[in-house]
Amino acid sequence: MKLSARLIQIAGRLPMGCKLADIGSDHALLPVYAVKNGLALSAVAGEVNEGPLKAAQQQVAQAGLTSSIAVRKGDGLAVITPGEVDTITIAGMGGALIASILEAGQEKLEGVHTLVLQPNVGEDLVRRWLLRHEWALTEESILEEDGKIYEILTAKRLPDSTGFNARLYAPRSLPGSKMKLTEELLLLLGPWLIEEPNAVWFEKWHGEIKQLERIRSSVASSSHEASRVKEQELSELARQLREVMECLQKDKQ
Repeated sequence: MKLSARLIQIAGRLPMGCKLADIGSDHALLPVYAVKNGLALSAVAGEVNEGPLKAAQQQVAQAGLTSSIAVRKGDGLAVITPGEVDTITIAGMGGALIASILEAGQEKLEGVHTLVLQPNVGEDLVRRWLLRHEWALTEESILEEDGKIYEILTAKRLPDSTGFNARLYAPRSLPGSKMKLTEELLLLLGPWLIEEPNAVWFEKWHGEIKQLERIRSSVASSSHEASRVKEQELSELARQLREVMECLQKDKQ
């Protein structure tokens, strides 16, 4: 079976021999690939919608893996029981939805040591949830596929997740600038991605700056006092992001 580059990267972050739950599994491509290739000993493919659920059941049956992969209908982590899996993947959703799934299913995270999360938007919301709940963000990657940009976040339960995160999000200096990368900026930009930014990361954030400018221009046309405050906030964020981009691009030259 052929996986997208996005799913291949997610699969590459699974601990060898894990017990996997793939939430919002769609056609169960990831669980089937993981079990077939020995990455996962067993898997649960969770899906809330009837159409994708049937497609997942068919995919698992065709692969001859019905004894290793359970396809279940349910919302979020409702498809698993506490202690049943040790690794969870959630991909292809907004960051707010991923965070809400994790928040609602916290009791299901018992025995889980690895989360591999791929939000389509709102990556900072996922990082905030992980930080708040003392999951250590151990790896980040970014890629472009079919004109879309994806970030993949890997988090683990570590003996000292609190200390790990304190170091990870500690304010740091930008090369050639007096500006500090604050915790807020690191949550937004990715504390690992900013260490070795690639062309896709720069492409994403140049696009985000343009979007911020469009929103700022729209807000500026309003006569409400609250709009002035919002306009200043957007302008300041765009300024900070431009400075980050300029410093990091010079550093790579």
